[in-house]
Amino acid sequence: MHDFAADIDSQIAQLKAPETIASGKLVRVVGLTLEAKGIIAPLGAHCRVENIDMGTVVDAEVVGFNDDTLYLMPFSEPVGIGPGARVWVVSRHAKASLGEAMLGRVIDGLGQPLDEGGPIAYSEQLGLEGLAINPMERGPISKILDTGIKAINTCLTLGQGQRIGLVAGSGVGKSVLLGMLTRNTEADVVVIGLIGERGREVQEFIQHTLGEEGLAKSVVVAAPANISPVLRLKATYLTHLIAEYFRDRGKNVLMLCDSLTRVAHAQREIGLAIGEPPTAKGYPPSVFAMLPRLIERTGVGRKGHGSITAIYTVLAEGDDRADPIVDIARASLDGQVLLSRSLADAAHYPAIDLSGSISRVMPNLVAPDVFKAANRFRRLWTLYQQNEDLIQVGAYEAGTNPDLDEAIRLRLGMEAILRQGSDESVPLAQSQAIVMQLTAQVKQ
Repeated sequence: MHDFAADIDSQIAQLKAPETIASGKLVRVVGLTLEAKGIIAPLGAHCRVENIDMGTVVDAEVVGFNDDTLYLMPFSEPVGIGPGARVWVVSRHAKASLGEAMLGRVIDGLGQPLDEGGPIAYSEQLGLEGLAINPMERGPISKILDTGIKAINTCLTLGQGQRIGLVAGSGVGKSVLLGMLTRNTEADVVVIGLIGERGREVQEFIQHTLGEEGLAKSVVVAAPANISPVLRLKATYLTHLIAEYFRDRGKNVLMLCDSLTRVAHAQREIGLAIGEPPTAKGYPPSVFAMLPRLIERTGVGRKGHGSITAIYTVLAEGDDRADPIVDIARASLDGQVLLSRSLADAAHYPAIDLSGSISRVMPNLVAPDVFKAANRFRRLWTLYQQNEDLIQVGAYEAGTNPDLDEAIRLRLGMEAILRQGSDESVPLAQSQAIVMQLTAQVKQ
């Protein structure tokens, strides 16, 4: 596993600047936050705090203030920091370095390389918050995105520039489905944000999911669960900024963020540490303001520019689909793919639950006859799932419901369409033809 703690120490050494903007003193450490006085800096400013041994520094970010007291959150454990330690402002603005040289590289939330490829030759700097696009200037979602996954291509057809959520509890195949989408979907550039997940998954994702060919057109931003919540948020903003950078250069970008829930957890840690009141499930109000703002940074760019097709994984804790993060993701995204634990337990992969999944742009993308066939397929499959227990125990009497009779007759064919190996890819036209052929067998 990569030694992220050593990387943070290395970054601190590299970020030391010959001059500082202003300085003050540390007066208190409370939980995750450091409190400093005698210094003025805006939210998001980059500061450094000296250790009592005078030999090293700890980098931190301004996350709040109260009168003349600044609240800082360190990028690493504030070991060795004592009362009266000096605090410097290094940069008043949260910026990130960007450039074509990022392709094929694995970086952290500060843009520093985590792989063995050496320093990255960045060409420009932009603010982490990005620039909002006037909604009247955005282009329409008008082109189908071929994912190579039959269940999605047929019943949940996606468009280029759509924002979609993969919603599920733990251990039902979100990461595998994300890997299938990464390999099978055509895109000029792939930007992957691995936020708050297990550190071992970073290398596994790169080696087994992306591979050498996939990595060549990708940028991976890694911020595992064991690092500071500030760095996890920075990595999230950097992931979106990189996607915007390539979109504004006319590229069609596929952006994967795993996971949106861990991003919310990072913001929750910061919000509660600086005194925000907890609301639903302990999440402070800043979480519910941040998530839609992040999601709106993706999508189709200005007319004539590229697009960002964004796929966010959302963890439904305890399989609770009424979780506040699931709820706000459902409201902000252009659709969701729900994964079912019961299907996963039956070794039905991908475990896509059609009854809870939707693509809001599908009616505008496919021909009317294809859309009608997909809806007919969804109805039959959902009807069978709803009555499966009655059918299995023999309580259903044939002829009672003609639609259910058809669903029982075509069950094996429907299962064959919805199940797919993780290394298998089926083109859009072939997927749609299979569904059209199956639904043509339905007795009217």
